[in-house]
This record gives sequence, structure tokens and C-alpha cells, in this order.
Amino acid sequence: MHSFVKSAALSALFLSTATDSFAIRPSSPAYIDSFAPGGTRIMPSGAKSPFHTAATILSSSTRLRATGNEDTDDEIERLKVMAAKLRAEAAELEAEKAQAMADAAEKAFQKFDTNQDGEISLAELKEGLEKTLKIELSDKRVKELMEVFDTSGDGALQPDEFVTIDRFRNQLDALTREEKRLALEAAEEAKKEKAEAEILEAKMTLLNDGPPTAQDKAVSLLPYLFPLMDGLAYGRFLLQNADAANPIVDVIAILYTIYRSIPFSGFVAFFALNILSSVTGINRLVRYNMQQAIFIDIALFFPGLIGGVIGAIGGSNIPTGVSEIGTDAIFVTLLAVLGYCTVSSILGITPDKLPLISQAVTDRMPTIDSFDDELRYIPRQMREEEEEKDKEKDKKDGPK
Repeated sequence: MHSFVKSAALSALFLSTATDSFAIRPSSPAYIDSFAPGGTRIMPSGAKSPFHTAATILSSSTRLRATGNEDTDDEIERLKVMAAKLRAEAAELEAEKAQAMADAAEKAFQKFDTNQDGEISLAELKEGLEKTLKIELSDKRVKELMEVFDTSGDGALQPDEFVTIDRFRNQLDALTREEKRLALEAAEEAKKEKAEAEILEAKMTLLNDGPPTAQDKAVSLLPYLFPLMDGLAYGRFLLQNADAANPIVDVIAILYTIYRSIPFSGFVAFFALNILSSVTGINRLVRYNMQQAIFIDIALFFPGLIGGVIGAIGGSNIPTGVSEIGTDAIFVTLLAVLGYCTVSSILGITPDKLPLISQAVTDRMPTIDSFDDELRYIPRQMREEEEEKDKEKDKKDGPK
């Protein structure tokens, strides 16, 4: 019983504190009712506000603490009655406020309904809001406003759907804020896309993956002289039997003499092609042919190695007839490969149809994805490791 009395006293104390915030008494014998519909109003001194009732409860609870258990039951009942009265007065104020809002909405509805057909069309809503709020509204904005409050979906506002001018104003402000937010997001997205396009263009310029020029096509043929010079040893039988007056044979002989006159010509050519093929400013066709020439030259090493292994296992040299046929076949194959690469390069088409070799070259060629946003080159292995880390991280995080 004592705990209930303490609770009632604390409740009364809270309501008494609220009185200091909301009930500011004027100089005349009256009080200000802040719960009045449409704002505060001054009540005559004879009327009792909810805060007056709260003060009475506080006074009663104070007396209750002073007298102890004397007349406890009567005081509790009286406090209950006062609390119920306070709730009834608050409910009455809320009802008055709701009725005032309904009256205001009905009055605005009659004002907006210019043709008196019992509903507000888009045109009437636009005209009424522009006159009341003294602003110009677009048809799109009025339609958005209609969609918010038109719960029936018939394209017009019925009396039960119509709201106060303040509600319309607040909704217009909300729509404006949303429109600004969307416009800001669109601007940020456009800015982001523009930056990505600029980075992509910079990567394309840096990588020089565009169509080759006539000069690029001519230069792209030079790397294949490297495997041709190293493969002439396989064509010695065919070249010995060739017509001495053949100009092609004469040109090849001159080139071969120059090539062999350079110390370590093979190593020099290998490293030169390997270094130049990493220069991204050179057209892709030229860089591709440099890499492919290196792989073709490496492939020429295996026939000699296989022949040596067979001779060592057999314990005797390979017959001259068999050796001649084998070397001729290798040289003819080399000429066919170089012929395909030459014709394709002249046409401006990347010669990437050689089995095994072309795929290995393609894997080594840098692409747009090989560069980050700061245009730094990232090796293929590092990119694959980063992708694996990202996949593992996504698996650990799981679906959100």
C-alpha cells in the first residue's frame, strides 16, 4: 500500500514539474492552456486546468506523507478520482484538437472544390495550393502529392482523403527534400562515371591497344626475323639445293651473315624483344609479335634436344636420310608459321591462332585490368592473388 502511495506522489511531482514548463501564468488571475486546439489560450481564473488538478494531487500526497497511515484509504480513492479526471480532461482536449483539424480540413476542401462536385481534381488541387501557399507548382509535383493522399486511387481527393494545408505543406517539403537527395545522388553517380571513363581512357592511351597503323604493321614483322635466323640451321639441306640465283636466298644469306657477325646475337635479340614487348606505348600488335617470336624461337630448341636424346639412347647417329627429312619438315613448318604470322600482321589481325604458343603469349600480354586506378601495373599473379583473397573474404562474410 505504501509503495502505491509513493508512486502516486512521484507521478504528481512529475506533473507539477511540467507545469513550470507549459503553464506560464500571466499577471491577471488566469492561466495559459497549452493543450488548446490551434495553440495556447488564456483561461479565466475560475477554470481548472489539468495542471491545477496535478497540483492538487501533489498537495494531497504531501499531506498523506505527513499524516502517515491516517485516512490512507480515503486519500488513495481521492487520488484515483483526480487522476481519472485528469485523463478525461486530456482526452477532451485531444478530441477538441482533432475536431478543430477536421473543421479546418473541411473548410479548405470547400475552398478547393471550385466546381462543387464533392471531390478535388488535380487542377483544383494545383490551383488551391498555389493560391493558399502563394507558390507555383509543377503538374508533376501536384501529381506526386495526389498519389500520396489519394488512398482510393481514383485520381481525385475525396472529403475523407483531404488533409489540412499544413499536411500538404509538409508533404511538399518532404518531396522537395527527396528530389534534392535524388538529384545529389545522380550528380555523384555521374561524377563517378565520368572519373571512371577518364581513367579508362588514360589506360587505353597508356596501353596503346588501338588498331595498328601501316607503320605498326610493318614494324610488327621484324621480330620474326629472330626465329627465322635461328631456324635456318634446319633448312640447310633445302637451301643447299636451292637455285643460286634465287634473290630470296641471297637476302636470307646476307641477313644470316650479319646476324652471326654480332657477338651473342641470340641473347641480344632475346633480351631486346623481351624488354621492348613490355613497353605499353608500343602498339599491341608489335608487342604481341615480339613475344610470339620469342616463344617460336624457344620452340625451335626442342627438336634438336629430342634428336640428341634419341641418338644418345640408340648409341649411334641418326641416319642421314632420316635426319634430312626431319630437319626439312621442321624448317617447312617454321616457314608456314612465320608465313601465317606475316600475312595476319599485314592485315592488322593479331596472329593468335598458333597452338599452345599463342595462348601463352596472350596470357603474358597486359590488359586494361592490369592497371589500377593510379595507372600502376599489377602483374597477373598479384591480380589473381588479390581476386582469391576477395573471394575468401566474401565467403567468410557471407550473404548480408
